[in-house]
Amino acid sequence: MSMMESMAKKKPRPRRSFTPEFRTEIVELCRRGDRPISEVARDFDLTETSVRQWVRQAEIDAGERDGLTSGEREEPAALRRENRRLREDVEVLKRATTFFVRETR
Repeated sequence: MSMMESMAKKKPRPRRSFTPEFRTEIVELCRRGDRPISEVARDFDLTETSVRQWVRQAEIDAGERDGLTSGEREEPAALRRENRRLREDVEVLKRATTFFVRETR
C-alpha cells in the first residue's frame, strides 16, 4: 500500500475538548523545556498544532507575547450571542405587537 493510499484511508480525528486544567498542565510541561512540544503532544495523543496554540495563548495571557488574551477573544463571541438573542426578542415583540393591534381593532 502506498503512502497516498494509507493517507486516503485515514479517518478524520473526532473533535475533542479538554478542561482548562488539562491544557494548563500540558502548557507547563512544554514550558519546562526538558522535552520538545512535539514529544509532549505525541505522549498525550494531541496534535502538535493544538499544543503550540495552547502555549502561544498562555504566553499572550501572561503578557509575554503580543496578541488578544483569552478574555478578549471571548468577548466578541459573547456579544454576537447576545446580539442574536436580542434580535430574536425584538422579532417576538414585533409579532406580538402586530397580533394585539389586530385584536383591538
